[in-house]
Amino acid sequence: MANKVSYLGIMTALACIMSYIEFLLPFSVGIYGVKLGLANLVIVSMLYLANARQALLVSVVRVLLVSLLFANFAVFLYSMSGAAVSLLVMTVAKKKECFSIMMVSILGGISHNLAQLFVAYLLLEQLIVWNYFPVLLVSGIITGGLIGYLTDRIKRALK
Repeated sequence: MANKVSYLGIMTALACIMSYIEFLLPFSVGIYGVKLGLANLVIVSMLYLANARQALLVSVVRVLLVSLLFANFAVFLYSMSGAAVSLLVMTVAKKKECFSIMMVSILGGISHNLAQLFVAYLLLEQLIVWNYFPVLLVSGIITGGLIGYLTDRIKRALK
């Protein structure tokens, strides 16, 4: 039990650190909401190296901590919805066993962005938020692919 708690604590800290690094990086494509998603490297890795329940726990705690430390309630809503939906989609895709790690991560990136757009629509009640969809679709594919590739490399290195 102590080993599991320690492991989850370390993974949560690592996910928080990755979020903080991303917060510090001057990465911008000029469109609000497009991010690398570095913390997802930890979550996707946990999905493959541990299990979905542990990945969910680390994801929820990370979103709570990072939102309390660096953001506001609106950002919390966007982050939590994206994290929950993407983890659900990735868990289902992984169980299908016909998707590569990279494809599972891409599906996670796309679904994360879709969930955030849906929350933005609910909060703002403006259809114009859906104009972001093409850009967020492309960014979900690119960043999801990158995270999936890196997760695959981590999984191979640890086996």
